Amino acid sequence: MSDLIQASLAEIRARLAGGDVSAEAVAKACLDRIAETEPSIHALITVREQALEEARALDAQGPDASKPLWGVPVTVKDAIVTKGTRTTAGSKILGGFNPFYDAFVVERLKEAGAVIVGKNNMDEFAMGSSTENSAFGPTRNPRDPERIPGGSSGGSAASVAANQCYASLGTDTGGSIRQPAALCGCVGLKPTYGRVSRYGVIAYGSSLDQVGPLTRTVEDAALVLSVIAGHDKRDSTSSPRPVDGYADFSRSDLKGVRLGVPREFMAEGLDGPVAKACQDALDRARDLGAELVDVSLPHATRHAIAAYYIVAMAEASSNLSRFDGVRYGYRAAEPKNLDDLYCRSRSEGFGQEVQRRILLGTYVLSAGYYDAYYKKAAQVRRLIRQDYLNALGSCDALFGPVSPVTAWKLGSIIDDPLKMYLMDIYTVSLNLAGLPGLSFPVGEADGLPVGMQLIGKDFDEAGILGIGRASAVVHGSTVDSIAVLLHCQREYFISGQLSHHSSSPFTPVQGCGIRIPRGHSPYTRLNAPEDCIAGKFYEKLRTQAVCAHSYAIVYHETAKNKRVAKGLLIKNRLRFASSPAGADAPHREPASANAVCPCRLSRENAIADGLRAVC
Repeated sequence: MSDLIQASLAEIRARLAGGDVSAEAVAKACLDRIAETEPSIHALITVREQALEEARALDAQGPDASKPLWGVPVTVKDAIVTKGTRTTAGSKILGGFNPFYDAFVVERLKEAGAVIVGKNNMDEFAMGSSTENSAFGPTRNPRDPERIPGGSSGGSAASVAANQCYASLGTDTGGSIRQPAALCGCVGLKPTYGRVSRYGVIAYGSSLDQVGPLTRTVEDAALVLSVIAGHDKRDSTSSPRPVDGYADFSRSDLKGVRLGVPREFMAEGLDGPVAKACQDALDRARDLGAELVDVSLPHATRHAIAAYYIVAMAEASSNLSRFDGVRYGYRAAEPKNLDDLYCRSRSEGFGQEVQRRILLGTYVLSAGYYDAYYKKAAQVRRLIRQDYLNALGSCDALFGPVSPVTAWKLGSIIDDPLKMYLMDIYTVSLNLAGLPGLSFPVGEADGLPVGMQLIGKDFDEAGILGIGRASAVVHGSTVDSIAVLLHCQREYFISGQLSHHSSSPFTPVQGCGIRIPRGHSPYTRLNAPEDCIAGKFYEKLRTQAVCAHSYAIVYHETAKNKRVAKGLLIKNRLRFASSPAGADAPHREPASANAVCPCRLSRENAIADGLRAVC
């Protein structure tokens, strides 16, 4: 795997801006990775080979500091229209649709200098929780190809997790960004309704849909949001509120933060191993200084699924009425009359799940049933929003699980719609309330990623991003987890030569052993053996400051085995190899006269000072 594709968006952005690597080289690395991984995960419907030409054009112009995503390869969910590139919404009925305009968010990406390398697979018209409802076949989870990646933005999450791109745009109607992010082990942000324009987004539920980023780190999510957020006069629901600064990550702990924990989210129904990972994350948040407050959302779990699917299906029935085989999209061959054209075009063009939701939505809107179903669901929706506002009145944010289970096996529940709908139990209420939510990994259960979500007040994306960044560092889900896991709180192995990363909460210490080229960030993506990543580090973790100019040792013990992960610094990349070792590593002298031996830092002090914030 190329070193380039393992970097975070923030890292690759800095390297592109500094001229260390060309936009063409980065785009080619991503396209090569797509060619390598697509046969096994199928995260994309369309690969944009013209991305290389666009990258060359950027190189000819040179780096542009005014473009925050200059040369960065990204992907876009196929429900977001892209001029000149096929946009299908995962449906046969739009299989040949080639838009003549760009969505607002695509315009913003292009203006920021991003290179779109592909369109992501998705559940048809965003209707699904597993990306198995696509007319182009299912997407598979990069962590385990026998399992689903979540949905409906499963292709976007899989692309990010498989290192096909540095960020992806998805849509979230009932958790479709947050849930796949949690199941694939990446970061997903659903902004406040109206924060990002829906212009050019193929609608499912117009009062629920929202565009947001999926990335590898919280910092990367903030960078993308800063690009796509803003008012758009073409969208009547777009907020004119000024865009906040999302990249202020001065917070290094959670002191003074009140996090509400909805008791209904942590109750019966949450799978045991997932509940343990979530509880561990809550304990770590408390250790970071957060005050955990018990709150109640009485309507958000008991009534949210019923209310959501009534509202969403009613809106889908209305939105999808435009696909009739007349103006655009799939058209049945040799229709007998107009009725036959309508019936056959829609029956042949729509998949089973879409037809089911159209029928149910039409039913609840029909005469005699509107008051009993749709009006009642709208009233419950207001109660759900009020539950959130009441809870957030005494808290800075709410913190709870995203999915009741980890990624399940492909095909295991696709024939049980009710069970599939219940997988959204912790996410749909947030869309009904219109509030922002940030999902990020907090650990693992049975070797699969577990995510939790921070829920904020209206338009407080900056707040939940700041809390999430501080939390995710310790949880080991972000690029900065390197600093926690290897360098601990004070970065014992980082040289004083380092031009310090302005958004890091860590303070470099002079006279330490590893030397990194000036201007380079030490916060590189952790690529560890399977049993040495994320939450498993916290089962039992010890560190030892060793004397070496090029590596550090992290001990990882579980109940069953003991392994040592050795980090070797090569061109600012920390690569890991697992090898058996005893309880203590041998003393190693610096290999270079220019390297300062950190041996004066005792192992006991390293553990006491470095791991206090972690364990």
